[in-house]
Amino acid sequence: MAPPHRDARRDAERTTPELWRWPAVAGVTAVVVGVALSHVRPAPDSTFTRVLWPGDVAAATAAVQTVATATMATLTTAFSITVVALQLASQQFSPRLLRDFLRDRTIKGVLAVLVGTVALSLTVLRTLHEDEPVPTPAVALVLVAAAASVAAVVAFVHHITGMLRIESMMARVHDEAQRAIAMFLPERGDGPAQVPERIGPDRPGTVVEATRGGFVQRVDVGPLVERARAADVIVRVEARPGDLVVSGTPLLTLWTGDGRDAARVPDDVVAGLLHAVALGRERTVEQDAAFGFRQLEDIAVKALSPSINDPVTATHAVGHMTELLVSLTSRRLGGTMHTDEDGADRAVVMDRDLRYYLDLACGQVRRYGRSEPTALIALLRLCRDVAVHADPDAHAPELRRQVDLVVREMDDGLLEEDRAAVLDLADRVHLVLDGRVADAYADRSGETRSL
Repeated sequence: MAPPHRDARRDAERTTPELWRWPAVAGVTAVVVGVALSHVRPAPDSTFTRVLWPGDVAAATAAVQTVATATMATLTTAFSITVVALQLASQQFSPRLLRDFLRDRTIKGVLAVLVGTVALSLTVLRTLHEDEPVPTPAVALVLVAAAASVAAVVAFVHHITGMLRIESMMARVHDEAQRAIAMFLPERGDGPAQVPERIGPDRPGTVVEATRGGFVQRVDVGPLVERARAADVIVRVEARPGDLVVSGTPLLTLWTGDGRDAARVPDDVVAGLLHAVALGRERTVEQDAAFGFRQLEDIAVKALSPSINDPVTATHAVGHMTELLVSLTSRRLGGTMHTDEDGADRAVVMDRDLRYYLDLACGQVRRYGRSEPTALIALLRLCRDVAVHADPDAHAPELRRQVDLVVREMDDGLLEEDRAAVLDLADRVHLVLDGRVADAYADRSGETRSL
């Protein structure tokens, strides 16, 4: 029985990178509120009017004009800063980090406040006439919105400065990938470890091809299980979240409950099963922990490039990937069987194995950093730390393989001292795998842990 999952569709809607939605809603709301309040015009000599706005129409017009002009200028600056931040994140860190900026709630909220203030000011401004009383509540609301805009701009500057720190970016990616691991990968001892043999890879089934292409963004397990139960079939999703699916290639395989070829599944049932696998134009991290690794590796590779030349940042990115790999060692990797309410097998959602994640975390970094001992030592430190938590039977061969790849990738032009440091870390990984953990971490001055 697979662990409970949150509603993946709700998560995807919550994190949709639409920068325009909040400002658009705020602008429309401000116009409606401004029009409504413009009809509220208390008597000029009333206490209510004297408290909210003691001035005349000319003073109100000047104040609203000032708020509209200043807020428009501030809005332009905020948009400019956002564009610069997107450009910096794309060029210096990774183009795949842009999604984090586009869906950031603080950025959306600040832009919404500014757009709403501009829309409200312009709406109220057109209702101010010399021969009519001042719409006091509307003018007062404009002043409140102006104060909120000032606070929003201060918060925006503070927030965007924090976001542009590379450590903040890596921490955010790390946390998202960690949530994906905890949410969608079952614990190693949770439920059956193997997919039933009757629907194994050597048992033919009815292959369902993708009707369109795109990245697998999520698999809606609940609807998939319900539709499979209604049709009395077992379905295996052949593509994993994050995979690129091309139209006309296998996406699902169907069997009957006893493992026979489900050749006569109605077209509407097939369409419903396909609909449970959401495809999109870009990868998302909600069910795809590997996308978090990809973003962190992008940062590491960019840092190792000659234009940036920052191996320390690369080692920090490797450190984040180490934590994620440690989390994976306690999870059951591979296919996960999901059952219906009666306990019957209904849907298998495939996932990746540890070799994939190790190659993803280490592959490009070792190739681009082959002449930088700091990067190679960071990768071997990753293997040592993961080996402490790894299953000796299932994971040790993959870790030994990765150590061998890193050592073989090492540039022959390195100094003997640097080569010795790399080989020393490689030996320490083998010490952990042989059960000598304390010896693997014993060093002269903490140099095997320092960055």
